[in-house]
Amino acid sequence: MNKLLLFPKTPLWLRNLFAAAFIPLAISSCTGIGEKIVSKEPVFRPVHFKNLAGWSGADHRGAVQALLKSCPIAERNGVQGFGDASTWSNICTQALTRKLGDSEDARQFFEEHFFPAAVVGRDGPDGLFTGYYEPELNGARNETLQFKFPLHVRPPDLVTVNLGNFRKNMKGEKIAGRVVKGSLIPYHDRAKIEQGALKNRNLELFWLDSATDAFFLHIQGSGRIRLRDGTVVRVGYAGTNGHRYTAIGRELIDRGLVPRNKMSMQAIRAWLRENPTEGVRLMRTNASYVFFRELHGDGPLGAQGVALTPERSLAVDHRLMPLGLPVWIDTTTPDGARFRRLMIAQDTGSAIRGAVRGDVFWGPGTGAANRAGKMKAPGRYWFLIPHTARPG
Repeated sequence: MNKLLLFPKTPLWLRNLFAAAFIPLAISSCTGIGEKIVSKEPVFRPVHFKNLAGWSGADHRGAVQALLKSCPIAERNGVQGFGDASTWSNICTQALTRKLGDSEDARQFFEEHFFPAAVVGRDGPDGLFTGYYEPELNGARNETLQFKFPLHVRPPDLVTVNLGNFRKNMKGEKIAGRVVKGSLIPYHDRAKIEQGALKNRNLELFWLDSATDAFFLHIQGSGRIRLRDGTVVRVGYAGTNGHRYTAIGRELIDRGLVPRNKMSMQAIRAWLRENPTEGVRLMRTNASYVFFRELHGDGPLGAQGVALTPERSLAVDHRLMPLGLPVWIDTTTPDGARFRRLMIAQDTGSAIRGAVRGDVFWGPGTGAANRAGKMKAPGRYWFLIPHTARPG
């Protein structure tokens, strides 16, 4: 039986994705040994809410509040391929005006407006789930003997190019660089910037008292800085130099310096603390460098441009997955507890790559840092897609 017929009301874009999944399987039977042809696009397989373990007993009210933060963008632009502005205007109006006083009301709201679709990547429905948090660091607005590690604003000569504007098959891919004599060349990497490539250009936003803290802030993408007078300010992502992100945890494993089963953010920090000179060289193997801006109001801000909600905001690979949709995730926490929760895709990150790849935002504070630093678990997720995406 043609599996596409199992869902006669499946939207055209979903049927096309089904086809993309089965065509490579047919081709692979005709290829030589060792050749593997896989779909580059994720496949969405519609299911029923009753198939989501834990769905009916969960409290979804927090997800409604997180969704409302994405509504102004969805009402203005829609979610590409997953409902136009009018579709989302109706959903958001219902979320805002409807009385959602208990978990049952919130559950009914999502079931009335969405249907779940399992996401299948090139390696199947299983993926990796990690965590991130909002750090609080010590800093100053001016350089001192104590505060000597800068955070930079986005340089005016940094040029970002969306390659999808030039080649359709490169949609979602970007490069960054600087123009020299009419040609775009790679921007300075981490090592060159730390060695002074941006010095004397008045690009320093804040100064921190720890190179390691600055490095991890680049990975988190946003954070709080406590100034010497007790004032707390927020900084957020403003761009990257365009170099490929390299996970230094992977480097430590590959070099045999930290066992794979002991790897965590805490283990990386301990190694850097015990090996300060080698640590500088290790951090510079990650050529990627992030630029920041000072934020005002609620935060931190995710890639969608909205304030993130602890344990409700999820970072995904924005090249493959849409921002703004609800996502039901099924994974485990660092202590082994089952973590089944409705979240909203509102952020992304240079380390978040793959169709089934999620990064849970745990919030600020030491507790959030501990959970985020130790989280690395397999899992699956289901995107909730508006019913109006179905034809007829």
